[in-house]
Amino acid sequence: MSKPIIAITMGDPAGIGPEVILKALGQDEVRESARFLIFGDANILHREANKLDFKIPLIPIPELSQAEFPANVLEIINLTILNPSLEHGRPMAASGDASFKYIKAAALSAIKGEVDAVVTAPISKEALKLAGHGYPGHTEILAELCKTDDYAMMLAGPHLRVVLCTIHVPYAKVPLLLSREVVFKTIRITHESLSRYLGRKPRIAVASLNPHAGEGGMFGDEEARFIKPAIEDADSKGIDASGPYPPDTLFYWASKGKYDAVVCMYHDQGLIPLKLLDFEKGVNVTLGLPIIRTSVDHGTAFDIAGKGVADSSSMVEAVRMAVEMAQRTVKSKCNYSGG
Repeated sequence: MSKPIIAITMGDPAGIGPEVILKALGQDEVRESARFLIFGDANILHREANKLDFKIPLIPIPELSQAEFPANVLEIINLTILNPSLEHGRPMAASGDASFKYIKAAALSAIKGEVDAVVTAPISKEALKLAGHGYPGHTEILAELCKTDDYAMMLAGPHLRVVLCTIHVPYAKVPLLLSREVVFKTIRITHESLSRYLGRKPRIAVASLNPHAGEGGMFGDEEARFIKPAIEDADSKGIDASGPYPPDTLFYWASKGKYDAVVCMYHDQGLIPLKLLDFEKGVNVTLGLPIIRTSVDHGTAFDIAGKGVADSSSMVEAVRMAVEMAQRTVKSKCNYSGG
């Protein structure tokens, strides 16, 4: 079986994306696990390679059809021609527009089946906005390109998997955005995606929105109004979902392996415990898309960009998971015997 083709987007050129990509692919075990294409800018990658004393040749090519995947060489789909003296460490319209181009090109290649998975380096939401791209993050860009609203964000690490019902929204709006349908959809997508990944029915726990799961309505009624009914809907579909559980104890049990994933009501409810436990090895996975997409679980780290001190552990894990998911997808297609 041939190795999967993995597209890696360079992320914001002014951030640590180029550095962590090179550090990750500089590891023989990582580089040899698949066939890689970096969607980015050769000038910026060569600049970072020189700083890191990176020995593997970086070869720019204009389009994917020209990729040859030679051994011990990394090919770059050269989508922009940025000034190699581009400033590090701040959001700019030029870098925001460039990062959008990398995402779009890689995603479209995945949609067309030219690559088996996409791994994304961090982007700056502020830079995207400066460039006129009004998206709150990668997930929303990819969902639009894939023409779907049936998706969910999962953060996964060695100790914990969390899936979010709401993502990049003000905390004050969370109760207004939640509903029986939203919670059920998130549970369903989690079940469908992890069933394929794990090869069995996942055990899903659902977190409450309010302290002590509302304490019988004393601290809020969202649990009774739509979280518990959504869990009952899931149960009627044969999904192993339980809750709602108070988050202050739920994440302890989930981290001990009692559950395969926790469905969370809002961004920080899930990301605080995930990053506390798995900060260096967390991976962002977009569930529900027709393509495989993983990402680092950190940002552009403008404060250390260009200094050569960024930790590539999350990028290594994102690549590892993308390769594993791509291989499992190929295997499932090979095993399919339907008409």
